Amino acid sequence: MLDSLKIKLQYWLPKLALTRLAGWGAEKEAGWLTQQVVKLFARYYRVDMQEAQNPDLNSYATFNDFFVRPLREGARPIVAEPDVLTLPADGAISQLGPILDDQIFQAKGHHYGLEALLAGNYLLAESFRNGLFATTYLAPRDYHRVHMPCDGTLREMIYVPGDLFSVNPLTAANVPNLFARNERVICVFDTVVGPMVQILVGATIVGSIETVWAGTVTPPREGIIKRWAYPAEGMEGAISLVKGDEMGRFKLGSTVINLFTAGSVEFAPHLNNGTVTRMGQAFAQIVSMPDANITSPS
Repeated sequence: MLDSLKIKLQYWLPKLALTRLAGWGAEKEAGWLTQQVVKLFARYYRVDMQEAQNPDLNSYATFNDFFVRPLREGARPIVAEPDVLTLPADGAISQLGPILDDQIFQAKGHHYGLEALLAGNYLLAESFRNGLFATTYLAPRDYHRVHMPCDGTLREMIYVPGDLFSVNPLTAANVPNLFARNERVICVFDTVVGPMVQILVGATIVGSIETVWAGTVTPPREGIIKRWAYPAEGMEGAISLVKGDEMGRFKLGSTVINLFTAGSVEFAPHLNNGTVTRMGQAFAQIVSMPDANITSPS
């Protein structure tokens, strides 16, 4: 009964207004009030501040400064083997496995389509047909910066407006097409294993999604799809990141979705639904690399 009410509230509540309000409050420098909110949040969610570069809760001028706190050096060592990809975020695996034709598993009884997730880009969707996906849920207590699983050069970024449903496990199990209907930022990389997509999914009270190359992508929320194309590797202005580099962040928690092409990688055997993840640990083993002369579709 309570779970049913929570889901109904997801449809009834003014999610955009709540998100704007939360984003406004999280950016305010409110002195002692900010400090109290930060302390209450850290205590309630049992945030491990010993991992933070700055563990002093009183030193954060805004809630967002606290929420996107960097970790201390060495807190997340990056897996060293060159043929092993690294987990992109702290959190927990929500789902992972094969993409069945163009269908991605969301939760029991729910799938969603690649083309819908990728904002109707059928050529990009075709690249990942029968490939692999992984969905990582970031809880409020987690470190909220997102990193690169492998070396990659940014090909394009797509902002997709959408709903702002919560992305917690309860909502994922009850709201159809959740990740294909929520606001999201799609980042397409050319990598040693071929095309790789990393998607930052928005949610209720996620005040902002940012990338290291563009800064704040949302807000503003203008209700239109936006697309940015970037130079290829070796060209002037190319954006290349190495395994473990930060690529983006959430101001309040959400979800990261990774897409890999068929036959390119195999997920680490210890990863299952519900596995706790720590950025830097083993994510997947490289199985094969594409022919250097083959250009991936855009």
